[in-house]
Amino acid sequence: MKAILVTRHGGPEVLTYAEDITRPTPKEDELLVEVLVAGVNYIDTYFREGVYHSALPFIPGQEGVGRVVEDPRGEIAEGTKVAWSDAFGSYAEFVCVARDRVVAVPQDVGDEEAASMLLQGMTAHYLTHSVYQLGADDTCLITAGAGGVGLLATQFAVSLGATVFSVVSSDEKEELAYQAGASEVFRYSEGLAESVRRRNGGRGVDVVYDGVGQATFDESLEAVRPRGLVCLFGAASGPVDPVDPQRLNTHGSIYLTRPSLGAYTADAEEFTMRAQAVAQALVEKKISIRVSDSYPLAEAAQAHRDLQERRTTGSIVLRISNT
Repeated sequence: MKAILVTRHGGPEVLTYAEDITRPTPKEDELLVEVLVAGVNYIDTYFREGVYHSALPFIPGQEGVGRVVEDPRGEIAEGTKVAWSDAFGSYAEFVCVARDRVVAVPQDVGDEEAASMLLQGMTAHYLTHSVYQLGADDTCLITAGAGGVGLLATQFAVSLGATVFSVVSSDEKEELAYQAGASEVFRYSEGLAESVRRRNGGRGVDVVYDGVGQATFDESLEAVRPRGLVCLFGAASGPVDPVDPQRLNTHGSIYLTRPSLGAYTADAEEFTMRAQAVAQALVEKKISIRVSDSYPLAEAAQAHRDLQERRTTGSIVLRISNT
């Protein structure tokens, strides 16, 4: 089968297109799925670079949409279209997916949307519904507000009645953040927290959702209200330096958390709840997924370059079928 293979850690250039990879064989608790479209996410770059461990060689990618080819138990019909978000090796024509980690794709959701909906959608869902349950009187600050998670988190927050302040890097991204429902959109700057407080009646926001990391962390601590929450869920600009807990006291007894999707979908029931909530929100038009770029499988390296150089907005995908 065709796939992207990583034999050494490094930059996008280590993503090698291969045409003679052995097709995987599903275990009893797995499904073999023919991949139609694979999602490209920032976490894929962490595995590629070796920030997150994976034994070499490996096929990257965790998310996608496709049709079931084989079910060892004979319970799910061949041809059933499913989406998934944690099947390592999804940058390939075929992948094995845990049977309790798939969700049926609604008929009116396109393949590129479906390939992007779970990892980013469930992340946005657990941030806005579980890490901090947003409500009508709450305010939040979202960094990388025009990214895949940022746009979805904005839409979920607005649907819950919260006020959203978004941070972006360009005029185009500012327009996207406003379209998603942000009340105010800011640029990255040393005075970010002060600007946010000024727009929020002189007080900090209830929660900061920071997916950028090193470049924004100090401003995130400044932007939150006393006893508010800073949620560091990503590190697009690099990891944050070790934090002295006394800093949390200095900023007003604030809370700091570093969550992960895995912890918030730890069992099959919670995964199903979040996956179905995202799919239902799409069907009901409470959220929409912007797929800004679609690449052939062989151009995975370019997809990673564009993602890390902030050339993309919303989600990006790899077209596996007919590549």
